[in-house]
Amino acid sequence: MIGTVINVATVVAGAVAGRAIGARLPDRIRETVMHVIALITFVIGVQMVLKSEDTLVLLLSLVFGGATGELLHIERGIERLGVWAERRLTGASEGGDFARGFVTTSILFCVGPMTILGCLRDGLQGDYRLLAVKATLDGISAVAFASALGWGVLLSAGTVLVVQGALTLGAHALEPLLGSDAVKNELFAAGGVMMLALGFRLLELKQIRVANLLPALVYAPLLVLAVRYFRG
Repeated sequence: MIGTVINVATVVAGAVAGRAIGARLPDRIRETVMHVIALITFVIGVQMVLKSEDTLVLLLSLVFGGATGELLHIERGIERLGVWAERRLTGASEGGDFARGFVTTSILFCVGPMTILGCLRDGLQGDYRLLAVKATLDGISAVAFASALGWGVLLSAGTVLVVQGALTLGAHALEPLLGSDAVKNELFAAGGVMMLALGFRLLELKQIRVANLLPALVYAPLLVLAVRYFRG
């Protein structure tokens, strides 16, 4: 859990630093920084999608995942959690940037190859170096997001703790499922599509309900194993 603790600490520190300097930054600088993060998110997303070895598996995992997410109203639930936290912490109840910052950074910090591989290494080998690198990147991103979107980014540290903590503690159980490169590649490719969708949201081109695609991360490895089974 050392890697997860480090990651949570950098997100908290980044969010606090972002709020401290946010008011001093001109709007044009904050806007440009957000655009840079969106573009880098696109780059990472494309790199992840290109790992896919079976486009049909990728398509089906996203279709099934998206349908499941819509039925479960995952994004609405996360947004409501953000609004509830904002009401409890600030007395406001409008949602807006607070909820947007919470939802966006929660997904950004928890969807990606470094999250999965880093947690597996930390849980199985006690090697938290990959998560330490991810923590540094997340901390820098938290500064930019918090300066633009507010304290909702700080709340995403809780999401990092829950998601990465669960993956790290469950590493031994997940190793047989995620052991092969084929499974990891489709899992990363599904996450890459979500990163691309996040990029669209950050640039305010299209408000795709990215959180509703999260079940695709469950379907992707299962479909790879199913295809492997039926092919004999």
